[in-house]
This record gives sequence, C-alpha cells and structure tokens, in this order.
Amino acid sequence: MKTLIIAEAGVNHNGSLTLAKELIDKAKEAGADIIKFQTFNPSLLASKFAEKAAYQNKTNNQNENQLDMLKTLSLEYEDFTELKIYCRKKGIQFLSTPFDLESIDFLNQLEMPFWKLPSGEVTNYPYLVKIAQTHKDIVMSTGMCTLDEIGEALAVLRENGAGKISLLHCNTEYPTPMEDVNLKAMETLRKAFDAPIGYSDHTKGIEVPIAAVGMGATIIEKHFTLDRNMEGPDHKASLEPSELKAMVRAIRNIEKAIGTGDKKPTPSEIKNIAIARKSIVASHPIKKGEAFTEQNITTKRPGTGISPMKWRQVLGQKATRDFTGDELIEV
Repeated sequence: MKTLIIAEAGVNHNGSLTLAKELIDKAKEAGADIIKFQTFNPSLLASKFAEKAAYQNKTNNQNENQLDMLKTLSLEYEDFTELKIYCRKKGIQFLSTPFDLESIDFLNQLEMPFWKLPSGEVTNYPYLVKIAQTHKDIVMSTGMCTLDEIGEALAVLRENGAGKISLLHCNTEYPTPMEDVNLKAMETLRKAFDAPIGYSDHTKGIEVPIAAVGMGATIIEKHFTLDRNMEGPDHKASLEPSELKAMVRAIRNIEKAIGTGDKKPTPSEIKNIAIARKSIVASHPIKKGEAFTEQNITTKRPGTGISPMKWRQVLGQKATRDFTGDELIEV
C-alpha cells in the first residue's frame, strides 16, 4: 500500500506568496503527494494575551506576542486560491489546515480531498462540529492528546457527519526529542480506535518517519522549508528540499521492502539456491556396491544433488556405480 506523503509547508513561506510557490515547486520535485499550508485569520486564531511557545521565541522577535508573530506569517485568502491553481498546474495536490471557523468556510470552497486537523484543535468543540458538518474525510493529528480526548473528539466528529477519519500520532515539540517520539503509540491508536494510522513528524532528520512507515504508518506528514536558516518559528525543525527528497525516496523503498508477508524464495534469489546450498557428495572415492557411511560421504556445494536433509535415508544404501571424490551422490 502506498504511503500518503504530505509535505508540510505550513507557514514556512513567511507570509510571501512567491516563497509559497517555491515551496510547491520543491515539494513536487521531491516526490511528495500533497503540499499542505496553514490558513488562518490571526485575530481569530490568537488573542492579544497569547504568549509564544519557547521554540518560537528562539527563532522570532522575543518582544512580540503570538498574535503579532502570526500576522507576519499569514497569507490572504485569495493567495490560497492562487496556490490551489498553481498546485494543479504543477501536478501536486493542494491542502491547507484551517485554524478558525472563518477559514473552514473559505477552504471548503476550494474542494480539498480531505481536512487535515491540527493537534491544537482536537479539544475545540465548535471547530470539530463545523468541520464534521462538511461531511468530508478527516486526517487528525493527536499531539498533546490523551486517549480520552481523542475519543471525545472522534465522537463529536462522527455525531456531526464526518467522513472517514484517520489518526496521526504526533508530538508537538519543535523539534521533538527522540525519547519523546514513542512510535509504538501508533499501534495503541490503531487498537483503541480501529482507524487508519499515520505519523506527523517534528523530529530533526528523516529516520523517524521512515521507521514509522516500517511500523505501519499509512500517512506521513513532515515539515519542510527552503532554508533552515530563515527567520520563522518552524524552519529549524523542518527538512530542506534535498532532505525531503531523500525521505520520500527512502519511504518508497521501505514500501517495497515491507512486501506481502509470504515466506518463500523470491524471484531474485531463486537463482542462488543451487549456489548457496549443499548436496551429499563423496568425501573420497567410493566403489560400486560399497555402502554409504559417515566416513565416505559429506556435504558440499553446489546444491544441485541430493539434499543433506536426506542424509539418514542415504546412509546404508549401496553405491550403484563408482564415485570419485567430491562427486554428487546418486541413489
């Protein structure tokens, strides 16, 4: 099954439509299936009293509040319409996460394939109801959540007409420490909610999302940027284009490597069976009529003769002809 790979551009365009289009170009070149942005009205997303996260203070002006920061990172609604058209032109699927009710209304007009819900909205009842009432499929991140909170959100979504719901295990620290990743939680989510499971990654590097695919993730979301040295809250925890391309390539290889689960010789290795296995051979010359014993037979390559697993059946039988040393035994 092909993993759905979402390249999370988020706000890494820094409020520039030109940079947003460059991100689309790079996501397409990397082989991602979808590029995702974030759509919000800053004044509807955060109050003037909302403080920034610690990681945001490290990369942005420490004297501004969250609202001030968001104003520098937002695009106009008409910009997202243009980005949707640009994505269609480039051959990559457009997606954007809404962060307020007004943005849900706007994005619903753009006919996206599904809604991507961020971790921070899992406990936002009015938001969940409005999303669900569009009757579209949903992919929901679960960072910071308990199982009870996820269960409550799923109940609200289903009661209000949501389509198919997939869950992404996630940790919302940027970057996420390796010891906090907890990939095994994906299986916990799968068992608890009987839903398709994926992983939204905020670690540095590409190894964790690759491992997640090996553990059964059907969706991978990963932040990327044009340059990690750019100013902005998410750049430091994002991949650069070459790394995104390497991640996509590795995930596609892992998909092939997972296979069907059947244990049998594969087409590529059948030709090596005769070379790598052994047969029963004469350990030294044997005369016709002489019995095969532990002293005059042994096992050696190639594996084109009698299998050593027939050893006990061969012992005691009489040679039907002379055999030279190393010659394959026949009975």
